[in-house]
Amino acid sequence: MKFVDEAVIRVEAGDGGSGCVSFRREKFVPFGGPDGGDGGNGGSVYLEGHEGLNTLIDFRHLRHHKAERGQNGMSRQMYGRKGEDKIIMVPVGTRVTDSDTEEVIGEVMTHGERLLVAQGGEHGIGNIHFKSSTNRAPRQSTPGTAGERRNLLLELIVLADVGLLGMPNAGKSSLITAMSSARPKIADYPFTTLYPNLGVVGAGSDRSFVIADIPGVIPGAAEGLGLGIQFLKHLSRTRLLLHLVDIAPMDESVSPAQQVIDIADELAKFDPELAERERWLVISKCDLLDDEAFAESRDALLSELNWKGPVFAISSVTRDGLKELQDTVVKHLHALRDEIAVQAAVADDEPYDPLK
Repeated sequence: MKFVDEAVIRVEAGDGGSGCVSFRREKFVPFGGPDGGDGGNGGSVYLEGHEGLNTLIDFRHLRHHKAERGQNGMSRQMYGRKGEDKIIMVPVGTRVTDSDTEEVIGEVMTHGERLLVAQGGEHGIGNIHFKSSTNRAPRQSTPGTAGERRNLLLELIVLADVGLLGMPNAGKSSLITAMSSARPKIADYPFTTLYPNLGVVGAGSDRSFVIADIPGVIPGAAEGLGLGIQFLKHLSRTRLLLHLVDIAPMDESVSPAQQVIDIADELAKFDPELAERERWLVISKCDLLDDEAFAESRDALLSELNWKGPVFAISSVTRDGLKELQDTVVKHLHALRDEIAVQAAVADDEPYDPLK
């Protein structure tokens, strides 16, 4: 199935039903009075998360979604039926924006979660509500209000704990293949990854994490070059970024350090907050150099970058360094989760229980 992570749709909530003007007419009841009922509320439009969906491709062809209109009021004080809501299934991780106003309406983050995107119209009032001691035969009623109508931009942002960042052919797909059961396309030419790939890394009971591989980023990506800039948004929900750099790049005209710098610049142009996120340096393809050459290249890389954060050396082919990287990531993510739990407990004024 082709991966589609953006779609524009039109949603229309149902209008409210109008109130009724009616009078009671029965034998032996000469002065029955008003008995017009209210209309029904219009149906609303909701987005509902579904874990069985992983793409927005269905919305490429089904763009118009409309809820049911509320029924008009009727005589004998009968109210109109409420319009049926329209429920639209979307993948978990969908962000919804009003494409006309650019207002972020919300995000669908869990299976079964519903997000209201268009409110149904309010019902009209029948003439039964307008009777009084001085107005015994009211002929007033109110129409139902119109339901909301919106053009929505749906963006699917994959939910991952760890995001992989790097130039094309930096070894991201090989890493996610070696650490998980994901099987992205791997080849010896750039841009083999054309859409994000997700892999679940198992490290024992309650110690797994989700890792995301996105297309490689190249210099000038913020101006539209390459593919990776289109998918950098998928890193916005990650807790940790692994920046892969090929220690023996195919293009020797650009040093590994300069590749790291170029991607960091593109990241800052795309989202300064994302650029400030914790980022670890992962030196890949270390099996291509002997120990002496690797040590020399690594020292030159770290010296040129003046890198202060964690550094890992790996080979997805020989699996050197993968266990250390995986274990360190698991410990780091668990520490982050504990920290978030502590902050939440403090906010709720409850003692933190690590066994919960």
